[in-house]
Amino acid sequence: MKLAVIYHSVTGNTKNMGDLIVKGMNSVEGAEAKAFPIEAVDTEFVQEAKCVVFGSPIYAAHITGQMMSFLLSDAGKLKLAGKLVGAYTTAQYVHGGAELGIREMLDHAMVMGALTYSGGGAYGNPIIHLGPVGIDNTMDIGQFAENFEIYGSRMAQKAMELFAK
Repeated sequence: MKLAVIYHSVTGNTKNMGDLIVKGMNSVEGAEAKAFPIEAVDTEFVQEAKCVVFGSPIYAAHITGQMMSFLLSDAGKLKLAGKLVGAYTTAQYVHGGAELGIREMLDHAMVMGALTYSGGGAYGNPIIHLGPVGIDNTMDIGQFAENFEIYGSRMAQKAMELFAK
């Protein structure tokens, strides 16, 4: 089953966290996950994917203008209706608006008919309510790596549960 991560990255943090989500997805038997920057999305692959996760860094409590533009102008080509969709962010500060950014991306996906999911508290720790957030205020965003990998495996497991025939 194909799964995709689509991200915009400025410093590399969002790309790196997306790669960890893909690693977690690919740890689930039957998953074929790939990550794409918004500048180079393999539209055909994503159209065939059953799960898509969007990622963006946070600036001034919002996703980047580039990610917003992508969601408004290009995401319609991805045929998100009925797909499982999630979101993640990276931010500089704990109260920098990371959850708002996740909601921005999830809201766009829901408008396109997607099913949103995160796992919430259903699996216990780490509890990932809306989507994982990596904070880089310590210059060690790697401390959040495990959450992103676990999130990826949870998204893949749910996609398998919903869409495997």
